[in-house]
Amino acid sequence: MRFAWLLSVLLLAPVTAAGPSVSKWAYLGPDHRMHYETSPRGDRIMDFSHAGYRGGGARPPLLLAKAAARYLHPIPGDNTSQIQAAIDAVSKLPLDDDGYRGAVQLGSGIYEVAGTLNVAADGVVLRGMISKLPTSIRLTGPPHRFLEIRGSGSWQEQGDPAKITDAYVPSGADSFQVDRPQDFHVGDAVLIRKPVTDEWVHFMGMDTLVRDGKKQTWIRPGTLIRADRIIKSVSGNRITLDVPLSDSLDSKFLGPDGATMVKYTFPGRIRNVAVGFMHVSAPATDVPITGGQYAFLRLDAVSDVFVMDIRIDETQNGIVIGPSARRVTMVRVSVRHTLSHSGSAAPADFSISGTQILLDSCSVSGQGTWPVVTQATVTGPNVVLHFHADQAGVSPHQRWATGLLVDSSEFRNNTARRPGIAFSNRKTAGSGHGWDIGWAVAWNVTSDFFLLQQPPGAINWCIGCLGKPVPDNAPGTFDSTGHAVDPPSLYIQQLQDRRGSR
Repeated sequence: MRFAWLLSVLLLAPVTAAGPSVSKWAYLGPDHRMHYETSPRGDRIMDFSHAGYRGGGARPPLLLAKAAARYLHPIPGDNTSQIQAAIDAVSKLPLDDDGYRGAVQLGSGIYEVAGTLNVAADGVVLRGMISKLPTSIRLTGPPHRFLEIRGSGSWQEQGDPAKITDAYVPSGADSFQVDRPQDFHVGDAVLIRKPVTDEWVHFMGMDTLVRDGKKQTWIRPGTLIRADRIIKSVSGNRITLDVPLSDSLDSKFLGPDGATMVKYTFPGRIRNVAVGFMHVSAPATDVPITGGQYAFLRLDAVSDVFVMDIRIDETQNGIVIGPSARRVTMVRVSVRHTLSHSGSAAPADFSISGTQILLDSCSVSGQGTWPVVTQATVTGPNVVLHFHADQAGVSPHQRWATGLLVDSSEFRNNTARRPGIAFSNRKTAGSGHGWDIGWAVAWNVTSDFFLLQQPPGAINWCIGCLGKPVPDNAPGTFDSTGHAVDPPSLYIQQLQDRRGSR
């Protein structure tokens, strides 16, 4: 099978004694493919299978296993300079046909690292040993992040935007009509831009947020929420995208200019970077989230990143995926805490702001953190697959993320206050976080508690989930509660439907 490496983790999916049931919203048909129920306006559960490295389903880069371009051994004291020099040397090598330059191999042993390492070029792999003698990174010195994988700049819009002329584009749709199709071609990178208006903020009930006598701003009118896509086809006035949209576009709330599409370039975005096979440990500290922290990784201005088999101890806000990161896979990345964070605001172990992000078979153990959060105006598809956490779970944080799937995951020892799934209206929490997510799906998730609320004009689903809903006067859409549904993993089935086997 093409996806044998991914399908092997299906054994981790939670099941119930009653056996699998069938969802009314997404179900296997006689053709053994997924079929979907739609809302009266055509909205549906989106195809999440595009999340991940190279658009989902791609194997790990071969350079995670092939011969190294630079081979290092630990030296006494700080190893930051010698590792950075090796990264810089590999960054100057030519790219091969697959878009990679070479690998920096860290041999077995303990590497003390007192500064931040930086990858800022395409095609670089940083890897440890796959052996009984591991590669261990020990963070020393003042609090810092171990690794930054980061390009430069941002999206640079090209030409005039085209107006999307459909009165309503449903969530989960991959096509729409525009007023100037002749300006666009197959393969163009585009931004789909949804303007935030006073009318939409009012419709969402987010114009009445007041905390301590002060008005709170949810999302400022004039903000553009962007979906990063590639044009798949142009037929007449109709544009078809490579990846469906995670939010609906309702012209009634989008102002006179409406939703638009514009071409872009991003010359500073780097591609094809991988990290794998190491143990990273930091001193155990309990500091406020505004204080100095030991962290593992930040990604931004990147595309097609693979992170694999990493064990992380004692970081705070350990992994940050920035807003211009796309097509990232993290497999078997585990975070462990021995100290419980005691501050009033808890750090997040995996923080998602990018798009097409896949967390596969990752985990968090310990207390006092938010294992997975999304940040403001994040557009999916983003997927949390076969995740395990000891406390809390997946909790979108603020200001309207869309298109998140939590699939075949397990969150134990959580409470009604810190549920394993929280798709909700946070109202004035933080600085007016308000509705944190729409068009999100929990699929075959086991949790002691679920908080699922329904935003105006959108749906949040909990399908095949085992656990207790938190009572609420605006409940989301629960389907087959207490009974797992077929297929065990929505993401993997969607991937098979789209990519097939060989």
